[in-house]
Amino acid sequence: MSLSRREYDDLKSVLDKTVHKFLGFSEPTLVSAALDCIDRGYDRKKTVDKLTAMLDTGQASKFVDKVFSVWEEYRSSTKHGRTKKRKDDEKEEGTERVKKRRFADDTASVIPGPGQPSPGQLTADKIKDMMMNAQKMIQERKAQIQATMPPSNPALGTAGLMTDAMDKARRAAELQAQIQARLTGLSQSVPGLKQIALSGPTPLILNEEGQTIDANTGMAVQLQLHTPTLKANIRAKRREQFKGLIDKPPEEISDSKFFDPRVGAKGATRQKRSFKFHDKGKFESLAQRLRTKAQLDRLQNEIASAAKKTGIASAAKLATIVPKKEIKEGDTPDIEWWDYFITIKESYEELPSDKVSRRAMLQGITMLVEHPAQLRPPAEPTKEISIPVYLTKKERKKLRRQNRQEAEKELQEKIRLGLQPPPEPKVRMANLMRVLGTEAVQDPTKIEAHVRAQMAKRQKAHEEANAARKLTTEQRREKKMKKIKEDTTLGVNVNVYRVRDLNNPARKFKIEANANQLFMTGFVVMYKDCNVIVVEGGPKQQRKFRRLMMQRIKWAEDTKKKKDDDDSDSEEEEEKYNKCVLVWEGMTKARAFSEMKFKLCPTESFAREQFRKCGVEHYWDLAFSGAVLETAGEEV
Repeated sequence: MSLSRREYDDLKSVLDKTVHKFLGFSEPTLVSAALDCIDRGYDRKKTVDKLTAMLDTGQASKFVDKVFSVWEEYRSSTKHGRTKKRKDDEKEEGTERVKKRRFADDTASVIPGPGQPSPGQLTADKIKDMMMNAQKMIQERKAQIQATMPPSNPALGTAGLMTDAMDKARRAAELQAQIQARLTGLSQSVPGLKQIALSGPTPLILNEEGQTIDANTGMAVQLQLHTPTLKANIRAKRREQFKGLIDKPPEEISDSKFFDPRVGAKGATRQKRSFKFHDKGKFESLAQRLRTKAQLDRLQNEIASAAKKTGIASAAKLATIVPKKEIKEGDTPDIEWWDYFITIKESYEELPSDKVSRRAMLQGITMLVEHPAQLRPPAEPTKEISIPVYLTKKERKKLRRQNRQEAEKELQEKIRLGLQPPPEPKVRMANLMRVLGTEAVQDPTKIEAHVRAQMAKRQKAHEEANAARKLTTEQRREKKMKKIKEDTTLGVNVNVYRVRDLNNPARKFKIEANANQLFMTGFVVMYKDCNVIVVEGGPKQQRKFRRLMMQRIKWAEDTKKKKDDDDSDSEEEEEKYNKCVLVWEGMTKARAFSEMKFKLCPTESFAREQFRKCGVEHYWDLAFSGAVLETAGEEV
């Protein structure tokens, strides 16, 4: 007995389910052995002996009973299916045979024999009938024509009809000859026609009103303009109209018939270039001015050095910052500044003494209450501000445990309702004997391989789940940017730092790189002994940048001198010489800068101009005045 390929596959799937139900797990070797016994035609006893090597005697006997019962059920179902299929095939074959016979009969009745014409071909009888029908219709038509003839000639008959036809033909020939004679001028060659004198075209003239009239008769003539209807003719006519304009260039204005010589218009003319000579002594005066400026600069440097030696350098520098006019303590002004804008007087003595005249002069003061201008309230936050709740470690463990219990309950409900198959037992090398029991003792090698395969499968599923949850490079970048960026719509935190020496490129790179990484904006002005660093951002960004400027960067290392002996006083002096100072910190309504920029400024006015362009020149004034005071304190 040998199984076919189809029977082998069907039995393999059925026996695989039987083995899984009998043992609790799949075993391909046992399925293959059972199929081999059925294929060789073994009886029950021989099959039990064959499977005893893989199972116990009791288990082998029970398993063989299940295998043979499955085999009998499969044979009976297959036999019934074959019988039913054979009957259906015979029934279909009979139906096809009847259809073929009917089709053959119909075809024999339609297809002509060897002596018969095809269906589309006309026979002699049909042609004869058609001719007879045509003659009959002609006779009926003649009868109708005779019935419609005029009653005045009832006795003419066929001869009368022929005479009328000849008269009509003769008149048509005469009319055609006249037309041909008018066109060709050969009317003399046609006999019996009236001679018509052909002349040239009728002369036309225009009257005082601009109408076209006949020169001979004086009658108005309506000219008919032939308009082409085909698109090809219309395009050709348009080409003829514009051909002259395209081929022939436009005439000059002076040659045109529309040119009026009385108009004195002149065309655009190009001015001739001429030499431009410098005045005598121009470059001598320029050189003299440069020499004077150089001499003045040299004199100012000498004065500055002398003032520095005498100890009044700080006062000279502060004179450029403080206002020119100062009010000494104890002095009383002639008029207060708030009264000066109303009275426009230099002192109170110039005001009139009587109240009426004084009230008439003070027109801006009334009995009404002046309310301050109402400003727009600050913008409300786009999203509701919520205070985050931080749980303790014990609370987080409890919350995680409760979530896992809920998920496990949901899974158990699905398994109980049949929506999800129950998971296979989670077997490890540690709980092998406790889970499998006697099955682990029967074949330890096979059970160990099965357990290790399960462990590898669980490990692979765990790694795949981690890989699926892992963020991509772009998602990690966006997450980091979202964590660093802050909302500055309601206000921007601004910090102003001052550094005396910023020539080290490593320090500049750290400042720029950290500002860009923290998504902060600002401006760095590098000036001699006064480098101003302005940064804008949120409070968290400012804390990180302040730690960089005040702690992480060691500013004193740039100017430390190398000495053989370690002197603490010199170290304090060097640290005082180069350090970072937080000049000012506060909040503004909006950002003044769009990005982080560096600018090298040769003069103090040029540096202040850079801040003035953005409307924050007070940052420079505050930092520069602090630098001046610091320098004066060191010299003192």
